Parts: sequence; C-alpha cells; structure tokens
Amino acid sequence: MPPSGIRATSIGCILAAALVAYVRPRRLGVVTGEQGGYRLAPATALTPDVGFMRSSRLPPPTSPDYDKIASGAPDLAVEVASPHQYRPGMRRKAQYYLAAGTHLVWIVWPRRREIDVWEPANMQRPVRTLRVGDTLDGGIVLPGFTYPVAEVFD
Repeated sequence: MPPSGIRATSIGCILAAALVAYVRPRRLGVVTGEQGGYRLAPATALTPDVGFMRSSRLPPPTSPDYDKIASGAPDLAVEVASPHQYRPGMRRKAQYYLAAGTHLVWIVWPRRREIDVWEPANMQRPVRTLRVGDTLDGGIVLPGFTYPVAEVFD
C-alpha cells in the first residue's frame, strides 16, 4: 500500500498515545504502531495502524522472540481508512482479524468522522458505529479505557 497521508497517520498517533497512556501505567501489555506486525497464520502477517497485545500473551522482554514479529493476532487492532479504502475491503480486513483471534477491531473513517467497532459476536457488520459526541471504549480487551471520539478527529 502507498504511504498514508497526514490525516490518517496523525489519527493513528492520537489513538496510540491514548492507548499507551492507559496501558503502560497499568502494565497491561504493549501498544504497537504502524510498523508493528502480527503473524496471523504461517504465511500471513498484518500490520495494523495501532495494535495492542496483552502482557499474558507476550514473550518475556529478555527473550529473543521479543524482537521478532508478534506471534498471533493482536487483542485490539486499529485500522485508519485511507481515502482509497472502502467499506467492503475494510470489512474483510476486520473479519480476518476477528477470525484470527482479535477480540476488538476499530475501523476509523477520517472523512466521515466515524469509528466502526467490530467484535467476534457479529462478524458480518460492526456492532456499532461511533460518531463525534460518542465515547470509544476498550470493551473486554481494555476495561475502563474510554476516549472521546471528537478528540480522535480534532
């Protein structure tokens, strides 16, 4: 894929910063950026714009595996849609993450100022679509995490 634009990458950074501010003090796991890969199958790896993996699933930091691509799906995957990406393709990507074991997927639509929330309970469509005025939450993956949707886009 071609490099993302200013809008998409800044949104990814905003969400990553909010997640890091919540995850690190609680030692819940690691938050990865757009270079962080997750091996979902032997020959398939994806790099979400932002990912989160629980501590219990990480290799020890002293292990050589800690310097390798993550083994398994992220617990949370965040994808920021570029102007050339559309709902059918992003739906397939969300479904792929969920089928591989991801528990929560956020698809961010910058131009629409919306966030589709996907969970394994419904793999055919988002369980909800959040708009400015709503609050994003970490669900079962990051209980207690909340962030105003308006802050994602401002």
